[in-house]
Amino acid sequence: MAKDMTLLWGSGSPPCWRVMIALEEKDLSGYNQKLLSFEKMEHKSQEVLDMNPRGQLPSFKVGNYILNESYAACLFLENQNKKRGSKLISDCPAEQALMYQRMFEGLTLTEKMVNVIYYNWKVPEAERHDSALKRNKEALTAELKLWEGYLEKLGSGSFLAGKNFSLADVAVFPVIAYVFYFGLSKEHYPKIAEYYEKLSDCPSIKKTWPPTWLKNPQGQDLLKDI
Repeated sequence: MAKDMTLLWGSGSPPCWRVMIALEEKDLSGYNQKLLSFEKMEHKSQEVLDMNPRGQLPSFKVGNYILNESYAACLFLENQNKKRGSKLISDCPAEQALMYQRMFEGLTLTEKMVNVIYYNWKVPEAERHDSALKRNKEALTAELKLWEGYLEKLGSGSFLAGKNFSLADVAVFPVIAYVFYFGLSKEHYPKIAEYYEKLSDCPSIKKTWPPTWLKNPQGQDLLKDI
């Protein structure tokens, strides 16, 4: 099945990374892949647009099926390969409910992170206000405190939906890694930091670690004061 898959991806992108983690967890190594450069605007190339008219990465194709939304791709890979690789959706209703809840809450975390890290990129200079950025930082701080509380409640060594690695971890870990790469203090969020360190050693995550981060382990410090 892996030979029928093609992934166009960019290094450091959480959506791309989660698809790659899912592929590894489902024992689907050997898929066709191509690393593209955001800096060179290769995500706007005709090759990408042919698969993804939005000009975004990842662009992912399985046979004749196109799944460019990373959550959709991860759910598809799990549902079409239930007996292959890791089981990423528990049969237990309680664990499954928590997994879906945390998985989709990850989208809120992503939005609030982006509103801080990419504020200057998203907002024209004439429309930027220190008060708006301050509100965005406060919103991200409140969001991160929620996740700190979630992990504290589950107890040391837990995954996002309990004792087992799940699709919630596949979806959200790349965002957690992203905030630390951009300078989030591990001292301010010890439970999130513990979770980050634990999952950083997972084989599927180590194997797919963004190559640009390996070359430059120290990212920017935009979140150091969060």
